[in-house]
Amino acid sequence: MIYPKKYDVIVVGGGHAGIEASLAAARLNCQTLLLTMNLDTIGLMSCNPAIGGLGKGQLVKEIDALGGEMAKAIDKTAIQFRRLNTKKGPAVQSSRAQADRENYRLYMKYVLENQPGLDIKQTLVNNLLLKDISSSKSNLAQRRVWGVETSIGEKFLSECVIITPGTFLEGIIHIGLRHFSGGRMGGFSSIQLARNLKDLGFRLGRFKTGTCPRLDGKSINFSSLACQEGDSQPIPFSFSTEEVGEQASLPCYITYTNPRTHQIIKDNLDRSPLYTGTIKATGVRYCPSIEDKVMKFPERRRHQIFLEPEGFRTSEFYPNGLSTSLPLDVQVKLLRSIKGLEKVEVMRPGYGIEHDYVDPTHLRSTLETKLVSYLYFAGQINGTTGYEEAAAQGLMAGINAALRVKREKPLVLNRAEAYIGVLIDDLVTRGTNEPYRMFTSRAEYRLLLREDNADIRLREKGYRVGLVSREEYEKVKEKERMVKLELDRLGSSKIFPTQEVNKKLIQLGTKSIRAPLSLRGLLRRPEVTYEKLKSLDKKNCTVEREIARQVEIQIMYDGYIERELQQVEKFKKMENLKIPLNFDFQSIASLSSEVKEKFSRIKPHSLGQASRISGITPAAISILMIHLKR
Repeated sequence: MIYPKKYDVIVVGGGHAGIEASLAAARLNCQTLLLTMNLDTIGLMSCNPAIGGLGKGQLVKEIDALGGEMAKAIDKTAIQFRRLNTKKGPAVQSSRAQADRENYRLYMKYVLENQPGLDIKQTLVNNLLLKDISSSKSNLAQRRVWGVETSIGEKFLSECVIITPGTFLEGIIHIGLRHFSGGRMGGFSSIQLARNLKDLGFRLGRFKTGTCPRLDGKSINFSSLACQEGDSQPIPFSFSTEEVGEQASLPCYITYTNPRTHQIIKDNLDRSPLYTGTIKATGVRYCPSIEDKVMKFPERRRHQIFLEPEGFRTSEFYPNGLSTSLPLDVQVKLLRSIKGLEKVEVMRPGYGIEHDYVDPTHLRSTLETKLVSYLYFAGQINGTTGYEEAAAQGLMAGINAALRVKREKPLVLNRAEAYIGVLIDDLVTRGTNEPYRMFTSRAEYRLLLREDNADIRLREKGYRVGLVSREEYEKVKEKERMVKLELDRLGSSKIFPTQEVNKKLIQLGTKSIRAPLSLRGLLRRPEVTYEKLKSLDKKNCTVEREIARQVEIQIMYDGYIERELQQVEKFKKMENLKIPLNFDFQSIASLSSEVKEKFSRIKPHSLGQASRISGITPAAISILMIHLKR
């Protein structure tokens, strides 16, 4: 049966990637269909109930700056906000918020259901519908997608299809030595779709992730644990949120494993799917199971555990740091060896999950596949882990699919513009042999790619595409204007070496002056903050907190920022030297066979991308540059 309505974009999957992709396409005036296995689990947080974190907070801010939904959702449903790395520089500071898990899910479901131009249906997609657009039917590169077929034989037709299956692509759940099919506990596994993709020529691999047991808060002895409150003056994620509101803040609690916990784990490794070889897939290096922590770091006598509440109307707690796939009886035993959890009851067991992913080097920088035109992948299918990484990809896939339908130029962010650009470039250029997680250390220009300036960097792009309103765009332009005015004012305002001035400087913890000095020059001193500067500022101009923060960062890190901007200019020269889509790398005789194979497989779009392919030497880039200039 062919469904009578023809769509512009079909999105498969109701996780964070699917949500952002669907909303982006629909808001760009494309008739969009979201197909998901279960309407009631749209936006469900399968793992920890939190958004943001180191490197991830930057992604959420960028999603918001481009017109995505994730930041607004967490602002509306958060139960605690925290700024991380506040004692370090602004380049590595990030935001994180605990979510009310149920409220977050319901918020996302409500937004999707009320989005004009978006239909939502519950079904399981089994196959992609393709048609040949070349004279040779064996040439997969010349095929295009034109719809999907479901497990009950329905056919939905569309211009573009975006696949966002999360961990459901041939997912297998492991609890001890027992395993069964599923994308998460209580969910189906998408088996036929994985086989269909393999039949189409996509290289598939297997990754492993996992989650923690959920604990009954009524059985936890909180009085013996350290309490961790949220920030007293929370900073919202979305640039559109003026204030977070007056929702109550729930605390987290901190406890630790101990040698007894570690011994229980060691004594039961023969029942662990990780250590008996049942799980063969590669796991997340930066979010290891408690089994891996104990075995790989034997010198550590304890590991920190954060007990995170799952919401206002539930007693469930998430023990962040205790991901495990050990049998349930062992989970209970090791939990009860931990301070505060001596009598804990497990409401849901922790488990490991193996799932398929597709080699992301099959993708172009737009997230469209090279093998099938008009087909896009986003989220864990590209080898990533985490809500934020998935949402960022989903947003970009949704934008580019909509622009493809409209026959407009795609939106591609480069590494000097956004963490999203770093994420996608890493995936499509280098691929990944382990679940990819974003960190600030992955960005070469992280002092330029801060959380606080994501709107300045990306709002205009969101506006030009059509996801950001004129009002929001004008708001950020005014912010830029105010920052420039204040920078100019501080540069032209001077203090003089009077006795009174030098006395104030010493009180501020900085050196006295012997010659006139601008307020801008004074703010370069590490001991002086914008707030401290007010006592020496005759005009004592008061600007908004965000303006003051921008001014302070730009002045205090002026030299470092200038150095990075110079590096960006060199980067842009490489990026601007484009490589034609049909360029014949095999025709360059002076390149080695290995280099030719890599170039032909990745099909880099610029000399810059070519230089970042693993194993490519500077000599090979020089040869390629000569041929491109010819």
